[in-house]
Amino acid sequence: MEQLTNSYKENVDWFNETLGVGRSSDIVSRDYIIGNRRARLWVIDGYGMDGTLERMGAFWLQLMPEQVKDLTQMQEFADRFITFSETNVSFDASEIVTSVLLGKSLLLMEGLAGGALMDAKEYPARSVGEPPDGKVLRGSHDGFVEAVVPNMALLRRRIRDPHLTMEGHQLGSRSHTDAVLCYLDDKVDQKLLAELREKLKRIDVNSLTMAQESVAEAIRPKQWYNPFPKVRYTERPDSAAASILEGNIVLMVDNSPSVMILPTTFFDFTQEANEFYFPPLVGTYLRILRIIVFLISMFITPAWYLMVSEPGRLPEWLDFLSSPEPASLGLLWQLLVVEFLIDVLKLASLNTPDSLSNSFSMLGALILGDFAVQAGWLGPEVLVYMAFVSVASFAQPSYEMGYAFKLLRVVLLLITALFDVWGFVLGCLGILVLLATTKPLVGKGYLYPLIPFNGKALWRLIAREPISRDNT
Repeated sequence: MEQLTNSYKENVDWFNETLGVGRSSDIVSRDYIIGNRRARLWVIDGYGMDGTLERMGAFWLQLMPEQVKDLTQMQEFADRFITFSETNVSFDASEIVTSVLLGKSLLLMEGLAGGALMDAKEYPARSVGEPPDGKVLRGSHDGFVEAVVPNMALLRRRIRDPHLTMEGHQLGSRSHTDAVLCYLDDKVDQKLLAELREKLKRIDVNSLTMAQESVAEAIRPKQWYNPFPKVRYTERPDSAAASILEGNIVLMVDNSPSVMILPTTFFDFTQEANEFYFPPLVGTYLRILRIIVFLISMFITPAWYLMVSEPGRLPEWLDFLSSPEPASLGLLWQLLVVEFLIDVLKLASLNTPDSLSNSFSMLGALILGDFAVQAGWLGPEVLVYMAFVSVASFAQPSYEMGYAFKLLRVVLLLITALFDVWGFVLGCLGILVLLATTKPLVGKGYLYPLIPFNGKALWRLIAREPISRDNT
């Protein structure tokens, strides 16, 4: 069936069969007699607002036959007797089915053309609490949740501007996942917006099970070998609102508390919410410190391996770096083993019950620390450098960027071990080439505002400027 027919019974039977009444236990339907006319309501259990539907049903049952006898269109009935504000009438059968599965309530009535769709739903959702990543010492402690409607409200609360636009889309031929583009229509780059909108329309997948990651993979350039993240995520409404006010676009996907900030460049990952809750001077210091520490973490183990792999390469005042204690494993294998063991510990900690997390931390520290050194498997210097690398990775708020640096650090270490100084130089040049050739999802370029150069924008990304009319 493509369009509703004039037969009430035929329509009811088709929706009962298609929605799975009697087959799916969460599809609830019931019959009414409204002014001597038959009517039927469908709703998904767990979505419908019971109080609202009960009040509307009680009102409909009190209608007299003469009040509805002259009605022939559902729109007329909705205008006069459906009190819920978010109501629309549709004749498209497939659109109606999708709307019901999204949580709307469907009402069909004998003798009335069309079906009434009432958005009287409430999604099961957790409370608006502080997100686990992006925590701040001062500032707001609310965070996005897994439903787009309360997330839109969190942005509206911060940007009370009629130019703030929430543009809805449905993605996935089976899942029909809600996605919302949020932007200021008088400040956004319209060309960029049209490009992103077209990319969303071209998504051809059955479902978006992994929410925002599925969307990113569906629209990102085909560069599987490139580890640099193409999207910046945040669970903080204040960060998302600030980005929108600067002319960026925020893409929210249902079932995910993380929103995507577009366009994304490499230098955007240097910013963190904490910097803006401190004075400009302190914020600038924290940003520069993070950049320096993160760059050091990228090169410290390959550079140290290069310096100590051949005696006499260092000046006398750095001799203390060139004498790692002997161990059962070679220095290269020690560095690689600890790199992978750190990731194993991270993965294990994710699956460790909270009641055992302290014991697990102590056990991991003993195994990788004192026991490994005493057994002669690892040298203490290796643990010191890898401990710095591990701590430095948490200074970067983006997990995706942290793992990109980790993979490149391991590759640089291997190339340095194979080709010595030339391997280190070629590896560094290769990283720069990979960075320069990274294609963003949308926007001017991954290295903007360095390429193409925009000095003012680049300075704003390096230094935390005081708040002004154009700086949020």
